[in-house]
Amino acid sequence: MVYLDSLNEYLHSMGEERFLNLQLHELLTYLNQHGIVTMLVITPHGLLGNMRNPIDVTYLADTVVTLQFFEAHGAVHKAVWVIKKRIGTHERTIRELSIDGGISVGPPLVEFRGVLTGVPALVSDEDRSNRRVDEHKR
Repeated sequence: MVYLDSLNEYLHSMGEERFLNLQLHELLTYLNQHGIVTMLVITPHGLLGNMRNPIDVTYLADTVVTLQFFEAHGAVHKAVWVIKKRIGTHERTIRELSIDGGISVGPPLVEFRGVLTGVPALVSDEDRSNRRVDEHKR
């Protein structure tokens, strides 16, 4: 296993940024051919709201797991979700992540909308009822 934390530092250490995607593709292909699992960590710019990654390498990844901070009930929380998964079923929910003495993933955050913005709003009971009706129609 190779764990590159962080891709941001790798990007800064390179002289020619324009070749980064090509070099990463070649590196990941080489490691994959040798049966090595590779994990890349990218730190987005900004903490809440519109967080942007310095480079898009999602096309190289088999799975993309995203962590996001959000504010709720006067506290900062962490959310986790999978944006991309090439093999197997895809989890589509956003869940709360806790890293206190171990890693814990909570139930889907169905009581909020806008978690990805960093400042979610509580969903009303009426909105939840309408969502259940819409899901049954599918």
